[in-house]
Amino acid sequence: MSRREPAQPFVGAYLPALLARVHAIVSGEFHAVAATHGCAAAEWRVLATLAEGQPVSIGRLAGIVVMKQPTLTRVLDRMVAAGQVDRVRHPGDRRIVLVSITPAGRQLARKLVPLARSHERSLLRPLGPRRAAGMKAGLQRLIALHGPAAEDHAEP
Repeated sequence: MSRREPAQPFVGAYLPALLARVHAIVSGEFHAVAATHGCAAAEWRVLATLAEGQPVSIGRLAGIVVMKQPTLTRVLDRMVAAGQVDRVRHPGDRRIVLVSITPAGRQLARKLVPLARSHERSLLRPLGPRRAAGMKAGLQRLIALHGPAAEDHAEP
């Protein structure tokens, strides 16, 4: 008579539950680092998004940083007051408000991005390069397949 191991609980193998747990663990670790630099988690996500690119519409930014627009608006209000970002009108469509990073915001991002990259390397090191790259590619593919359509967040 063979003895079977108990089945893994549903949430222990359910992808959304796994992603939520990993997000909480991994993000929490880095958010603690960002906090030592005076940067809250939501502010870090905005700075990281804006650090290397052009101004982004509030709607597109909300999709990237995974925040509802009203919440993002409050975060941006704090960041504007701190001199980290600015709101500017879209040159081709005055109805659209863009968010751009300021020199002070870019300076903070330049401190945090290398720390975030180091944190990511330490997280992924135990997986090895192939597994880490495969995991990231798989997650990016899921986003492409199931995330909002690109046109939902496209700039005019």
